[in-house]
Amino acid sequence: MKKEQSVLAHLVSILALPFNVTVLIPLLLLIFFDYRFLWGLSLPYTIILLMLGTISIIVGLGMLISTIAQFAKRGKGTLAPWNPPQRLVITGLYRYTRNPMISGVVFVLIGEVVVAGSWLLLIWLLLFATVNYIYFIVAEEPALEKKFGPDYVEYKKNVPRVFPRRKPWSPGKK
Repeated sequence: MKKEQSVLAHLVSILALPFNVTVLIPLLLLIFFDYRFLWGLSLPYTIILLMLGTISIIVGLGMLISTIAQFAKRGKGTLAPWNPPQRLVITGLYRYTRNPMISGVVFVLIGEVVVAGSWLLLIWLLLFATVNYIYFIVAEEPALEKKFGPDYVEYKKNVPRVFPRRKPWSPGKK
């Protein structure tokens, strides 16, 4: 029963958070407002944009899947604030940047902007990224310092918030 609850908790958190941000909200924006697919450009530009957008979406989805798996396996929690990881996750993509999950969402949104050719999706992307960046500084990082103490402080000193390190960080190494 516990494993079923864990799977359900992850499913609910995925549907409530990244699904809403990357699928539901963009879809509603595109349905209710006019847009021009691939910016209304002609060949060969449309093929290039379609390829770039698709690559961005695939990279973003890969990052999301990887980080959600790390939260489940290492952190013993979900991406949702109501069921957060119980242990500090500093493995996988978290060795390069402190927020690879949000980076994954941003890559998906960038891909959607490129493919859909929508200024509204671009505004949504910028709004989402700005609000999350402010949230990291104001709420998330102080809460993680309080919860995980010196381990998080060391991690924070060595791993950048947004732009990734060149080489993966390992605790005890500079």
